[in-house]
Amino acid sequence: IRMTAIVMVHGAFCGGWAFERFRAPFEAAGFQVTAPDLRGHGADETAEAVIGVSMADYAADIARLCATLPEPPVLLGHSMGGLVAQLAARRTNLKALVLLAPSPPWGVGAASLEEAATAFGVQMLGPFSSGALQPERSLMRAYSLDRMPAAECEAVIARLRPESAQAVRETLNWWLDPFMTTSVGAGALGVPALVISGQGDVVHSPGTARAVADRLG
Repeated sequence: IRMTAIVMVHGAFCGGWAFERFRAPFEAAGFQVTAPDLRGHGADETAEAVIGVSMADYAADIARLCATLPEPPVLLGHSMGGLVAQLAARRTNLKALVLLAPSPPWGVGAASLEEAATAFGVQMLGPFSSGALQPERSLMRAYSLDRMPAAECEAVIARLRPESAQAVRETLNWWLDPFMTTSVGAGALGVPALVISGQGDVVHSPGTARAVADRLG
């Protein structure tokens, strides 16, 4: 019997390691889990490896990976990886799509003040127009990793990677992007989809998750 494959796509500044604990129960249940590093996010890659990388590049890479599997997989994406998964879903055959607190696609605005504040905070970092964006550790501690024990939080922060400034700009400032890079196109995706958000998530609020679900049909 061939087991269902699950491809897990990590969020900004992370790597496939973000799913180390999360993937374990799925593997124990017999699923085949793949959690790739997005382009330029490998532990052995240079900080410059993400320069000029677009959300379209991430999506194309993930779509290609899904297409190499024996059967259409379940594609799961978290945060910015959730947006990558939405874009990849238009480019490949999937069994299902699961989005965990996903970044919204082109045309869907943030639903909370905190979301706008964190987006603004990230934009104040470094060379925003191009280049590699260093992770803003204080923002992470305050908004993303605040429920974690301190030692665990710092261990995660030590593994964070630079992110493509272009990809972050395309995700956060979609209204300034004339190419509509993060548009998921018209109509429902035509694949069973589940969108999940934590009640206390201030980076991608339940309201935004609901808007993404509505947008995807």
